Amino acid sequence: MPELAFHPVLEDGVLDPETTVVSIFPSPMHYAGPTEVQWHAKARINAGANFYIVGRDPAGMSHPVEKRDLYDADHGKKVLSMAPGLERLNILPFKVAAYDKTQGKMAFFDPSRPQDFLFISGTKMRTLAKNKENPPDGFMCPGGWQVLVEYYDSLSPFTDNSKVPEPVPA
Repeated sequence: MPELAFHPVLEDGVLDPETTVVSIFPSPMHYAGPTEVQWHAKARINAGANFYIVGRDPAGMSHPVEKRDLYDADHGKKVLSMAPGLERLNILPFKVAAYDKTQGKMAFFDPSRPQDFLFISGTKMRTLAKNKENPPDGFMCPGGWQVLVEYYDSLSPFTDNSKVPEPVPA
């Protein structure tokens, strides 16, 4: 991926270039649950962060036997609020966002009208990008989407006319 692949987000006005610092914190997820949630937060404190947005459950791990997530949706926030050494980190809970079909853009999910929202998972988004298909208008800034499509195109062993099959849930 080009070194300056983040520029479309600034150029399309998604983020203000005057007040935005874009940097990379290369730290892949290892599905280590609550321990990993704490590690990511402490690593960011050591890098100078004052705020930390806590995602949903720790890495979206499935329960090994039951058909449910292993952790509650706000488990990461709970773990960090109890972890020693994280008192000075301002923990910001993640608000669920989805594509609002009535507004034609991303918005915070409103449980009073679930039929109006489309959840596009990371897997679905990567499949669309690999297949050079566009998400709904307003899902993502066009320049940012093009970067994603080009990235997956650079990795693809398929020809231009091939489609990557969508994964089948286990």
